[in-house]
Amino acid sequence: MSLTLYNNLTKQKEEFIPIEHGKVKLYVCGVTVYDDIHMGHARSMVVFDTLVRYLRHIGYDVTHVTNFTDVDDKIINRANKEGIDPLELSARYIGRYFEDADRLGVKRADIYPKASESMDVIIKMIEEIIANGFAYSTKDGSVYFEVKKVKDYGKLSNQKLESMESSGRVVLDEQKKDPMDFAVWKGAKHGECSWDSPWGKGRPGWHIECSAMIRRHLGDKIDIHGGGSDLIFPHHENEILQTEAVTHDILANYWMHNGMLQVKDEKMSKSLNNFFRVRDVIEKFDGNTIRFYFLNTHYSSPLTYGEDMLTEARSALKRLKNNYAELSVYSKAGPETDDDRCDLIEGIRHRFFEAMNDDLNTSAAIEQMFQLAHSTNKMMADGSLSKKAAGRILKTIDEFSRILGILQEDDMKDDGTTDAVMAVLIELRKELRARKQYDLADMIRNRLADAGITLEDTADGMKWKKI
Repeated sequence: MSLTLYNNLTKQKEEFIPIEHGKVKLYVCGVTVYDDIHMGHARSMVVFDTLVRYLRHIGYDVTHVTNFTDVDDKIINRANKEGIDPLELSARYIGRYFEDADRLGVKRADIYPKASESMDVIIKMIEEIIANGFAYSTKDGSVYFEVKKVKDYGKLSNQKLESMESSGRVVLDEQKKDPMDFAVWKGAKHGECSWDSPWGKGRPGWHIECSAMIRRHLGDKIDIHGGGSDLIFPHHENEILQTEAVTHDILANYWMHNGMLQVKDEKMSKSLNNFFRVRDVIEKFDGNTIRFYFLNTHYSSPLTYGEDMLTEARSALKRLKNNYAELSVYSKAGPETDDDRCDLIEGIRHRFFEAMNDDLNTSAAIEQMFQLAHSTNKMMADGSLSKKAAGRILKTIDEFSRILGILQEDDMKDDGTTDAVMAVLIELRKELRARKQYDLADMIRNRLADAGITLEDTADGMKWKKI
């Protein structure tokens, strides 16, 4: 069975063939970090986390890059209201992003580039776009991409230039040659953070950061570009223009977009004020349930948000958990026979992977888990399932769960052991400092930092957190 993916560029399912055998270069557009992530963001995070899990499971060496937009109008406006530096605000919400991602069982990407740390490559790319005749600078120090210089603008969103309207995120400016031209560099305004450039102080436009980050970390051409379907126009269209103006080659071979999470027929969005923060939802529903809720619908389809649907997801997932728990007991106390029911297991495994290979059809794959639960419940009830078969089935469920990120309790929760160990280490470090053995105290702090744990002084004493 070969993996097929729906390619939004060609509007059809295609066999996945990587640029380099055995390796996958994947870029997924991240979030603008001016607030906590909402459930719409979480859906995209879970979808592409599952894609990466599956690609690695079937043997690919994946380099997964997800960016943070940490320089943006919304960040600047909110930081000004709070009276803090914009990068301080964005750093706060990057930390909270990772806390929420951990609760959802979302594994870390390999690289998390930030716009603020990519100015050199952004400026260099803009210079190349200008040199190739696709952009122009204006009196206020801005640089605009000249859209009409491109013949096939709209090939991803399947729109014609004359029928398009300018995006709400692109401010119309009398300095533009055409309303559809978009900023790749914005001249500095009073009260905004800015960086030096050949055109004067300013900051990057929204679209250019992704083109530049992809080029720096993954090269001129990548295998898969992902994100929410709301990014197809204008963001991904404009990424294509910028990159191809420099490389003269396509940006990505496959474009994957998850459907929007909707509330009363509208997409969930902070701008529409109809969003639900992950950290609020997770107070009622655990990370496993949220993942199951997302993955039980095909990733490209719209999905309606509601607590009633999450409650149904929790009940359905509970049936799988109960089956797993019963199998665990049965594998130790069931009949001693050589029968391992390999036909049942292999049939389920075949259909599970057939579903996953069919454009990541997680809902059909989950259905196979329920089929397995239904069959094994009957066999346990009539005593026809052996201990040996139960053990094999448990291993199969573990395999499925690692791919989908469900039923993995240890990934979602801490049994208290880590807290206990950290309390000992913090007390030991405090004692070492009291004895002026600073080198050993620093060694503990540095080793913890290497393991992704940072120590912080607070009003309540020394605290630790994952970074």
